[in-house]
Amino acid sequence: MPARFEPRSTEVSEPFWRATRERRLIMQWCRPCEHVVFYPREVCPRCLGSNLEWRDSPGTGTVYAFSVHYRTGSPELMDRTPYVVALVDLTEGARLMTNIVGCEPDDIGVGMGVQVTWELLADGRHLPLFEPSTGSHGDSSRR
Repeated sequence: MPARFEPRSTEVSEPFWRATRERRLIMQWCRPCEHVVFYPREVCPRCLGSNLEWRDSPGTGTVYAFSVHYRTGSPELMDRTPYVVALVDLTEGARLMTNIVGCEPDDIGVGMGVQVTWELLADGRHLPLFEPSTGSHGDSSRR
């Protein structure tokens, strides 16, 4: 059994997952309206254009909201409790759901600076997770 649920790759998301094998975080950008697009899609949700390109992301952002989970119904995560599920606003404007790792759940706060880190998956891809940025301090607000 894998250590966690492993997302499947699709034709649209394959470039994203291929980049994670090199521990690179990439995002789609709409060329006509210069809007970052995440999760991977076939068209821009802002202008409905299909002229999308992949660009490197610095992998930095801030915690928008988070929830600490002390129990899980998933056998893959039983030994990982408590764990933190968070919405992270990336520097380039995308918001993604992820886990915050590398610190105690009580140390996480809304507005805390975070940076990407990686968890190896069974097939050689890496799952992007986030950890506190060096010197980062949130406002200790909850959810």
